[in-house]
Amino acid sequence: MVTDGRYIAAIGNFDGVHRGHQHLLEEAAAFAKAHEAHAAALTFDPHPRRYFRPDDPPFLLTAPEVRDGLLSRYGAKKVFVLNFDKELASLTPEDFLIATLKGKLGLAGVVAGADFRFGKGRTGGIEALQTIGEGAGLLVRIAEVISEKPYAEKYSSSDARNAIVAGDMRAAAHVLGRAWGVRGVVSVGQRLGRTLGFPTANFSLGEVIEPRKGVYATRATFGGHTFKAVSNFGRRPTVGSDAPLLETHLFDFDDDIYGTEIDVEFIEFIRDEQKFDGLDALKAAISSDCERAREILSANSAR
Repeated sequence: MVTDGRYIAAIGNFDGVHRGHQHLLEEAAAFAKAHEAHAAALTFDPHPRRYFRPDDPPFLLTAPEVRDGLLSRYGAKKVFVLNFDKELASLTPEDFLIATLKGKLGLAGVVAGADFRFGKGRTGGIEALQTIGEGAGLLVRIAEVISEKPYAEKYSSSDARNAIVAGDMRAAAHVLGRAWGVRGVVSVGQRLGRTLGFPTANFSLGEVIEPRKGVYATRATFGGHTFKAVSNFGRRPTVGSDAPLLETHLFDFDDDIYGTEIDVEFIEFIRDEQKFDGLDALKAAISSDCERAREILSANSAR
């Protein structure tokens, strides 16, 4: 898997590709340009946390294919993905840098954050990266951490996760530098929304973290078009649901899009999930949710 060009790669898990990650990619682009190389990103599948803690509930901010698209969007000309398995986890820092990054991938250099750890037992840090890497002929650059209070000491995936679980989509967007979103393929459901006059595009989140259960003002994109929308994430307590589901009602749209891949961005939390006294009460609540979502989205687009 040796490359056909000179690549200097920003390295990390890149879950969420938040503003700190974007800074790392900018550093890689500048470093690569100075050394007549291409900027790249190097990441891992599965996320190391999933490998070491397989029983954890879903925690990813971005599915791998979404992450890779964002890495390209923010400057990576190529995305290298290493399979994080027992073999990789057991590599010494020397083997990881010399045999894998230099030998297998053929990288010209790497850019890492100041808190980057690697090798078996996370025994390698930035000093090892510089000493071993440069000794092996790798160009090495350590990027400074950027931060902005009052949101966090530094931009981190953990902060974004905490905000999403709390339903604080503005805080999540601040860390990510954009609205948090999910991608899925629209599946056939009970068609209850259509019966009530509010057809929905439904899909499950898979390995992506679950947001606070409830109703959100959202934007939905597919086929090059973006629609204002309202979404509910949860188990639909009024009618019952076996597993949490994201249901999105697109405003001013009523076509059949089953089997279509769709992106949904969460703009603002509206209310918690609740059980209503029958379908008439549920329909009235959805109507109110739609009005509130339209207000939020109109104000958001005007900013």
